[in-house]
Amino acid sequence: MQAETKIEEKNIKKFTLTTLLAYFIIYSVVGFVIETIFGLLTKGVLESRKSFILGPFCSIYGLGAVVMIVALQKFNKNNYTLFLGGFLVGSIIEYLISLIGEALFHMVWWDYSDMAFNINGRICIAYSMFWGILAIYLMKHFNPKVDKFLAKFSDKQLKTVVTIIMIFLIIDMIITGIGLKVFFMRLINENKLELNVEEKYIERYVGKYEKMPMKELADKVFSNKLMLRTFPNLKITNKDGNIVLIRDVLSDIKPYYLKIFTPKTIDKVGATE
Repeated sequence: MQAETKIEEKNIKKFTLTTLLAYFIIYSVVGFVIETIFGLLTKGVLESRKSFILGPFCSIYGLGAVVMIVALQKFNKNNYTLFLGGFLVGSIIEYLISLIGEALFHMVWWDYSDMAFNINGRICIAYSMFWGILAIYLMKHFNPKVDKFLAKFSDKQLKTVVTIIMIFLIIDMIITGIGLKVFFMRLINENKLELNVEEKYIERYVGKYEKMPMKELADKVFSNKLMLRTFPNLKITNKDGNIVLIRDVLSDIKPYYLKIFTPKTIDKVGATE
């Protein structure tokens, strides 16, 4: 029993902060690539799937990967437990990020309300299963290769590279946060939207927008075109509780970079159009 415990302890890897941040960076970029390909295949367009304005990062993948790598080590020998762990971890992270993002910016980042077995439109069983499958591939195949890649760098080299990228990421987060606030305030002010937000908050946002320092510069830097193309799938909730796509409100702006093809759609009786 003691021998088995020692073997198990050896198999549990300890991580430095630098390594965890490196994972976050790498998998945020991988997530951006996955999401871009998914958008192309399902919508036929090249559109932004970024979490931030500047860099090619999809942070939910980075965060999800880091938590899975740390939390699922003890389940690495069994695909079933890896799937279940990924299913749960991915679902929790996706739900929390959706909730926090909506609370901070009063915008809906994604909505699964029309999908089966969803919880408040924030998570659904189909994408939770995707997280489970991703956990198996991550732990069994992809992350060992990432570890080998990171091992090529000395501790000093890795720390330097990670520090530089993280400084850029933090700046990107701050810029994105400011941009989203400006975008939301302008959206309310210019379109007279009636949202599912307390009236006092609406009045506060409108007042802040009108009195905002360097308003013209902020409007130019964080233009509707830039914000919509960076976040083409952002939504808001109107006063009736319905989800409204911001690209439908700003219908004069093309919300993607390039259209490649028009995907076929299937109607209710199963006919392909």
